[in-house]
Amino acid sequence: MSGASVSSDLWEGFDILDPESITGPVWDEPVPVSARRDLPGFPVDALPSWLGSMVGAVAEETQTPADLAGCLALAVIATAAGGRATVSVRGHWREPVTIYTAVALDPGNRKSAVFSLMTQPLMAVEKTLVELSGPVRAEAETAARLAKAAADKAAARAANADAEQRAQLTAEAVALAQAAEEIHVPGKPQLVADDVTPESLATLLAEQDGRISVLSPEGGIFDIIAGRYSGAPNMEIFLKGHAGDMVRVNRQGRDSQHIEAPAVTMGLAVQPEVLESLGKIKGADGRGLPARFLYAMPDSLVGRRNLTPDLIPDHVSTTYTQRLAALTLEMAGWSEPVTLTLSPGADAVLLAYQHGTESRLGRGGTLAPIVKWASKRDGAVARIAGLLHLASHADQPWTRPVDADTMNAATRVVDYFTDHALTVFDAMGADPAQDAAHTVLTHLRDTAMGEFTKRDLFRVLPRGDFPAMADLTPALALLEEHGWVRPQPLPPRTGRGRPPSPRYQAHPALTTR
Repeated sequence: MSGASVSSDLWEGFDILDPESITGPVWDEPVPVSARRDLPGFPVDALPSWLGSMVGAVAEETQTPADLAGCLALAVIATAAGGRATVSVRGHWREPVTIYTAVALDPGNRKSAVFSLMTQPLMAVEKTLVELSGPVRAEAETAARLAKAAADKAAARAANADAEQRAQLTAEAVALAQAAEEIHVPGKPQLVADDVTPESLATLLAEQDGRISVLSPEGGIFDIIAGRYSGAPNMEIFLKGHAGDMVRVNRQGRDSQHIEAPAVTMGLAVQPEVLESLGKIKGADGRGLPARFLYAMPDSLVGRRNLTPDLIPDHVSTTYTQRLAALTLEMAGWSEPVTLTLSPGADAVLLAYQHGTESRLGRGGTLAPIVKWASKRDGAVARIAGLLHLASHADQPWTRPVDADTMNAATRVVDYFTDHALTVFDAMGADPAQDAAHTVLTHLRDTAMGEFTKRDLFRVLPRGDFPAMADLTPALALLEEHGWVRPQPLPPRTGRGRPPSPRYQAHPALTTR
């Protein structure tokens, strides 16, 4: 008998076995749910020492991420500058030193405490400005009232005059009325507003010579922009206030006013879901509102905070107060913005940064997914360089050019914001189940659960993330779609009891140590 016939006889009567009938279906390579980045912390050392020391000390005492105080520090310096400086980059390219920052943190992260510590000097300066302007405002108000009374009396005389004198008296009344109209009564100085409507913000801009700052530990301003009071989105003033484009303010009972170069600064702390909803405001993305913000999504320290932290040293808070107050008071009275120039070294640093931005904007580039935001990235570098320059020199910083070291520091800050922006815009367009799926995936990986029921999984997951078992359904569906888990056949039901919970098997990659 030949070897071939022996082999054939040996397997006669046996079916060819399918390996999957023993091992189960073969697992394919799972698809990432979405890439989660390890986000960098705020580069505190890029700030001038007096400002960085305050940021670090506030973060330590309040046990909050330095990102919150760091982003607010930039907004505070922009408030102190009050739009009274622009950075001349190259040719006709000018950038105002105004910025919009938004930090995403859940409630319970002591945002109000950080805001209070960082903005107290501004509130003190605002009070001083109100006191200093009191006599000037009183004089202007008195002059305006007297001029108005004189014009009214002249108009009455003209109205009652005979025909021979009426023309002359009318001309005198008109001249007095015009003189009364030309008397400018300055508004009471205000540096900071909170959650303010677009209409009120426009009025404030007109009263404050085109400059105002919105600093708030809440995100209510986004609801207002979305139309909380008006029923329709209203973002015009926020778009123009960032770009410095001319605004016309129409107020009831008064002539319209033109603000040639409005300067609005925003420093906000919002809940993460509020930030995600920004891109859903009707028309916001198309008009570029989300692209104007510098975002931060720091990790919360809640649950691992030091209960006996170091307190802010007196010399740190004193220096911070003095430097910030001096800058604010120095620039508060300026009617025209000063132009900050770049040194050749600073220009070279920015130009190299521009090349890097441009190379990453094309198809397949790392900045392509956020092209609208990234198109403003180089301008943000110039703006932040201007702010750091103003904060770095106590004695008339506008008399010297921005140097290369300052521009390098600004690029580091904007690199930080770039990494966070990529994550924020991912979240804006993400499937709501993605965060939940990541939580489940992390738990499965940490516990190496090979098989599990939906009920068992629900019992061990945080109630804050999954209040009800039904909240697990979209997360498990997404993980199944991406090949991380697969449902198993349900065991036969016996009796009238509760039906068996759906059972799943995890991908071997999650259980392999």
